[in-house]
Amino acid sequence: MSPELDRLAVELTAVIDSVAEAFGDAADRTVDGELDCDPTQPGQLLCWQYGVRLEHPGEPERRLAEVVLPTLAERGWQAHDRSTPRELIARFSRDGADFTVHVARASHAVAIIGSTRPVPA
Repeated sequence: MSPELDRLAVELTAVIDSVAEAFGDAADRTVDGELDCDPTQPGQLLCWQYGVRLEHPGEPERRLAEVVLPTLAERGWQAHDRSTPRELIARFSRDGADFTVHVARASHAVAIIGSTRPVPA
């Protein structure tokens, strides 16, 4: 892995882990690794993908609105509402990196997944 991708991976992992902590301390890692980002030219651009899942978080809708959104806005992350009738979805982006927070309306489970900006391989 390149030093730049390594640095971006550390930053993404830290922000997603801090968001997960807002929902509770029982996050299970779902994805953590390098990804080839350009299927038209394999091996040219790489990014890091990271995700976690929390099955039984407390009050996820309230925590997303009252803790996560304002904290990330202070840190320069732009939020976009992508919600559907089945899920509350907030997409965050900054400097080419992005991640989404999915809250299932029925079960209240939370999934957070994102990727760094692509860097040359």
